[in-house]
Amino acid sequence: MEKKEIKIEEKKSILSLENRKRLILNGVIEVVSFNEEQIILNTNLGTLNIKGVGLKMNKLDVQNGDVVIIGTVNSCIYTNNEIKKEKQSLVSKLFK
Repeated sequence: MEKKEIKIEEKKSILSLENRKRLILNGVIEVVSFNEEQIILNTNLGTLNIKGVGLKMNKLDVQNGDVVIIGTVNSCIYTNNEIKKEKQSLVSKLFK
């Protein structure tokens, strides 16, 4: 009998947008940058670029990966699909 590798499921990433005024997101690893027009976050699923007007982080809990953003949200775009840990190992390989 062969043993199959069991992969541990990564934390889920949930994005919920209520009336374009309140964005609730979990699975956040870090906040890259933010201002009233653009917020960039590293998430479990890659880099998320949020654009809008009057954006403010109402709640930020990086330890648990939870963020609540209020303001008018115009777009939410994942700019890559690399998980941060893989990206770091790739960079560290380049500089060895």
